[in-house]
Amino acid sequence: MDKLSLKEIKELEEKAKNIRKSILIALCNAGSGHTGGSLGMTDIFTYLFFKGLKNDPQNPKWEERDRLVLSNGHICPVYYATLGERGYFSKENFENNLRKFNSPFQGHPHRKFLDILETSSGPLGEGLSQAVGIALALKIDKNNYNKKVYCLVGDGELDEGQNWEALMTANKYKLDNLIIIVDRNKVQLSGKTEEIMPLDSLYFKLESFNLNVINIDGHNFEQIHNAIEEAKNIEGKASVIIAHTIIAKGVKEWEGDYHWHGKAPNKDELELALKEI
Repeated sequence: MDKLSLKEIKELEEKAKNIRKSILIALCNAGSGHTGGSLGMTDIFTYLFFKGLKNDPQNPKWEERDRLVLSNGHICPVYYATLGERGYFSKENFENNLRKFNSPFQGHPHRKFLDILETSSGPLGEGLSQAVGIALALKIDKNNYNKKVYCLVGDGELDEGQNWEALMTANKYKLDNLIIIVDRNKVQLSGKTEEIMPLDSLYFKLESFNLNVINIDGHNFEQIHNAIEEAKNIEGKASVIIAHTIIAKGVKEWEGDYHWHGKAPNKDELELALKEI
């Protein structure tokens, strides 16, 4: 397995800073949206689109691309901001048009408005089933056997039973082309996950489904890289990466506070956050 060089890590860190700033500007301009999870998953998205994921901004529907399904669609600001940083469209377009009527950048990702997305998402608990279906279809089509399907899932979203049915299906069909990334920030809409519906020990729960389970610091690019590379090379079973993240990562005053789950910064808060990032 190739290691990330210090130069690559520095470049990814710089990209992540730009993406966090873009997220905050867009949310402030929109006056609503989901700040916490978007900032918390920025490092994961940065790594995927600039290193781990086969993708081409000049040819978004490139046949050889990997697929990405965002199940917890409310954190779409990080998805849009990363695509903008990667060159799929103008960052300024995203920053000025998030959550506007008929904008490509809806409050939850919608293919009607932005057709480069693999799926639309909004109702929690459905994305993993969609990703399992896509991975199974690629397996059936031998020409697409080596393409990977990445599915991003929120930990609070795992309260939905449909996720566990999807995991059973992934196990049954040995979907080693499926890589699931759980945003384990231990926070959901109205509080801490362990108070609302305890998930621990999540590692052993997932392992019991005969999955390859990996725990990582979701803000450490070296750990992200190693986990993705391991998952790419696993045979005979799907992989789940439990990415331990901090909600609102990058702004110390907000980090870990569930109130930032669905709150956008005002102009004063934006100014503070941009200085800190």
